[in-house]
Amino acid sequence: MLGSAAWFPYVLLGVGLFFTIYLGFPQIRYFKHAWLVVSGKLDRKGAPGDTTHFQALTTALSGTVGTGNIGGVAFAIFLGGPAALFWMWATAFLGMTTKFVEVTLSHKYRVKTEDGTMAGGPMYYMDRRLNMKWLAIAFAIATVISSFGTGNLPQINNIAQGMQATFGLEPMLTGGVLAVLLALVILGGIQRIAKVTSKVVPFMSVLYVIGALAVILYNVENIGPAFASVISDAFTGSAAAGGFLGATIAYAFNRGVNRGLFSNEAGQGSAPIAHAAAKADEPVSEGMVSILEPFIDTIIICTLTGLVILSSGVWKEKFDNEFERADMKILAGQYSDQNDDDRHQLFLYLNNEKGHTIEPYNGKIEVVSGKAISRNFTIINSRSVAEDVVFSVDAKEDLFTGTLNVKDGRLLKDNILVSGKSLVHSAQLTTVAFTRGFFGDYGQYIVSIGLLLFAFSTAIAWSYYGDRAMTYLLGPRSVMPYRVFYVAGFFWASFSDTTLVWNLAAVAIVVMTLPNLFGIMVLHKEMKQTVNEYWRDFKEKQANKDQA
Repeated sequence: MLGSAAWFPYVLLGVGLFFTIYLGFPQIRYFKHAWLVVSGKLDRKGAPGDTTHFQALTTALSGTVGTGNIGGVAFAIFLGGPAALFWMWATAFLGMTTKFVEVTLSHKYRVKTEDGTMAGGPMYYMDRRLNMKWLAIAFAIATVISSFGTGNLPQINNIAQGMQATFGLEPMLTGGVLAVLLALVILGGIQRIAKVTSKVVPFMSVLYVIGALAVILYNVENIGPAFASVISDAFTGSAAAGGFLGATIAYAFNRGVNRGLFSNEAGQGSAPIAHAAAKADEPVSEGMVSILEPFIDTIIICTLTGLVILSSGVWKEKFDNEFERADMKILAGQYSDQNDDDRHQLFLYLNNEKGHTIEPYNGKIEVVSGKAISRNFTIINSRSVAEDVVFSVDAKEDLFTGTLNVKDGRLLKDNILVSGKSLVHSAQLTTVAFTRGFFGDYGQYIVSIGLLLFAFSTAIAWSYYGDRAMTYLLGPRSVMPYRVFYVAGFFWASFSDTTLVWNLAAVAIVVMTLPNLFGIMVLHKEMKQTVNEYWRDFKEKQANKDQA
């Protein structure tokens, strides 16, 4: 995948670094002014647009604050150790500038459509300013695909699975109820979407922050060591990272940057679509509002998730769980994570480094009453040596007895369930971490509710991104059919496998990001001029007010 290519993080951070230096660290210099704009104190009555600055911010945040803030951070730490959080910070800091630029330029070239609503986004500056209609069309098509693959199908799939695991609700029931609610929101257009997100985003953020602080303060003695490990591991690497068997600096860097982009979407070109609807005469003012998004999304919310996981220590603990085939490998020979030599070999193997002698297991496993009686293999699950492994048929209660065939480290029988103790990752890791605080086991419900609200609000925001892309491609009449299809897909994905669409969306995200980064780089001089003009006009207005 292009998004996981070694060069992609460097391109993403490189553009952010260039604009940070070129524009004189706007994420620091304009931070206070951005809050002033959001407050509405600088608004002018009658400014063109469909939403307030705050509503545009919450709509964009509803698209970025999603499952990535809960499960994505946990997955990044699981793969790259504490250092991954450091690189998420770096991505957010530079992303604040990238978002400032892309939102300003997209707002500058927005248009009023036939139905009287505003439409904007990178496709409009690509078309109207760069005269690259073909690139604008490619971006818009990728946005429509991403609206399903990023904002729709995997979100409801995660919600449905979470509701089933926590409350025992059938996925189809969850999907049906939420599909109706989604339709009621998005069929009302941007104004209804903005009203809903302006209420939901603050509520869900406060709820999640309270739950996270309940864990962090409960483990207050671990906060200092957690921060220290984030910084030190970013530059030295650690054998206590990445499934506690180890992760290289480069591996942590790549995982942190990619999860950072997935979380705050800086450079992807999605958020500018929401900000284009804001009531504003000055594009720069709306660009400044967007500076706050990576700060809130990543530096605040993702950091809280990271500290919950690190301070509670759960990222290095093994838990009883059912092994997913994608996370499980069977190795030839016996290895122990308590033996230094074995740990080193597993470190090299799991990080695709040279020098290890580990081979995948090929052969048979003899099992009696669920327990393996042969000992010439090692099961690795979620980057850790599995313990107390049990083999069962279809259900955990039906223990397996017989012979299992293994080829290239994979079981050949599909109906065999494998369970035991191992590390866990993604939302499951965050859920366990939230039980290690003042709320005890009740903390898991905060994660479940958070996943529900975060994912649902993401689906709402991405529906708007998709309908603005459809407006550009086929006109306003195409929006209603798109919305109907969007809701139908949302319901279907609650009980279906969405892997194919997610893989397609992973490519579409890159097709959005690279052209957008290219476009804003081409317009770097215009961006600087636009910012300078804004400050000149702002100072003149302030001077006139003082004289009056």
